[in-house]
Amino acid sequence: MHIEPGIIVPTKVLLANVAAVALLGRHATGLLQSPTAPLRTLLAALFFSLFMESFHLTVGPSELHFVGAMAVYLSFGYLPTLFGFALGLLLQGGLFEPSDLSHLAVNSLSLIIPLIGVHHLRGQRLLEQRIPLGWREIVRLDALYYTGVTAMVGFWLMVSEVNTPWTAWASFALSYLAVVALEPLLTMATVRWLKKRETHNLIGQCCQVRTLRIKA
Repeated sequence: MHIEPGIIVPTKVLLANVAAVALLGRHATGLLQSPTAPLRTLLAALFFSLFMESFHLTVGPSELHFVGAMAVYLSFGYLPTLFGFALGLLLQGGLFEPSDLSHLAVNSLSLIIPLIGVHHLRGQRLLEQRIPLGWREIVRLDALYYTGVTAMVGFWLMVSEVNTPWTAWASFALSYLAVVALEPLLTMATVRWLKKRETHNLIGQCCQVRTLRIKA
């Protein structure tokens, strides 16, 4: 989901910076209302970064990443994940790929906007109404999220100054079918493991697992 430096002109990168700051600023108050949210944000950023570095492959005009998005979202919560994505990309850029920092806002929006969509379209209801999570629900969350990610990459390519064939974007989008097939396994294993340990004080402080119901 990375957009390589130089594909988008500086003016549009500046607009992406403004949009990213506005989105994060709008949600900052909600994040600070929870005393454990900063810790969960750091953990979300750490695990997201580990997942990102564990597997990445250039496909067409962008990169295929193992993101672990729904595992992070269901474990640490909406706002910590929202900020954790941006912080994780900052850490990744600072430690491994300094050139990616020029597109920090662009790549952050590619992850943040789909998460906002998933949360408000489906995730929030699942969490607030404590609907039992099973394979079907988790696969739907993953499919919805990565549809959003690939759409965001398509948007950036559409507004870029580089002429990218539609087939190149299509090959990138299709590559995420493998992620949608595999990530639910990680997500289910993670939430089941945490749920069994939800009474542990440290798990309770670091995760939102007590708000989850898991199908038997």
